[in-house]
Amino acid sequence: MWDYSDKVREHFFDPKNSGPLEGANGVGDVGSIKCGDALRLMLKVEPETEVILDAHFQTFGCGSAIASSSALTEIIKGMTLDDALKVSNQDIADYLDGLPPEKMHCSVMGREALQAAVANYRGEVWTDDHEEGALICKCFAIDAVMIEDTVRANSLTTVEEVTNYTKAGGGCSSCHEAIEEILEKVAQEWEAEGKAAPTAAPAPAAEAKPAAKPQLTTYQRMRKIEEVVESIRPTLIKDGGDIEIVEVSGKDIYVNLKGACAGCMMEQATLGGVQQKLIEALGEFIRLLPAKLLTEIH
Repeated sequence: MWDYSDKVREHFFDPKNSGPLEGANGVGDVGSIKCGDALRLMLKVEPETEVILDAHFQTFGCGSAIASSSALTEIIKGMTLDDALKVSNQDIADYLDGLPPEKMHCSVMGREALQAAVANYRGEVWTDDHEEGALICKCFAIDAVMIEDTVRANSLTTVEEVTNYTKAGGGCSSCHEAIEEILEKVAQEWEAEGKAAPTAAPAPAAEAKPAAKPQLTTYQRMRKIEEVVESIRPTLIKDGGDIEIVEVSGKDIYVNLKGACAGCMMEQATLGGVQQKLIEALGEFIRLLPAKLLTEIH
């Protein structure tokens, strides 16, 4: 299980500035529900000074994604747009007293949403699909330009670090060779520029990763999914809602939120929290998706 700081827990269980923002004049959408994470960042900007008067978010994703989005809105309120654009994904992680390496991609998503929202306010075109970049990771729709930009911005040197920051390579792993080629390209450019390529410091022995858990059988996996969902249902029922499993298809788990949870302002946060608990219980990446997406697939 990942070790989360108290500040991450605080911004997950009590997110700041969550929900629609009335009068927003800058909106940025990044990610995709089908890929597991999606974020909408809304800004209310004072036109004459370009100061961010207020910022809200709506996030579909894990606890770290919700916490990172909450932190971002707190950081940028009161800043000018130009100053806000200087906020890096590392600034977001530092504000939260750190994120697990496997969750750094959540802070990167926040940074992209900010760029998109500022561009939207200024009437500029911003896209996260980098049409000029080849698609590298088909599992999560991550292209070469995003990987290269993230490698440069965060001085990444390994495929594992790229996966932690972008999710690329975290699915079927068929793109690892292409990621290594990008890492080699950037390393050569650093060398040509006379910059020493960063060297990843070895992790302390106390932080060594535990041995991999034995793989669950199909039956055990299904039972574990049911156990996690059943453990969450009483809390939802107490608030007038409920959740039911509709279908499990590989790493995609489709559910229905019912009662007060259906269409609730915090629906995405609820799904993200349940997804996080399932990931930790199963020891693998899964996507918790609304059952209505099944009709789009079939």
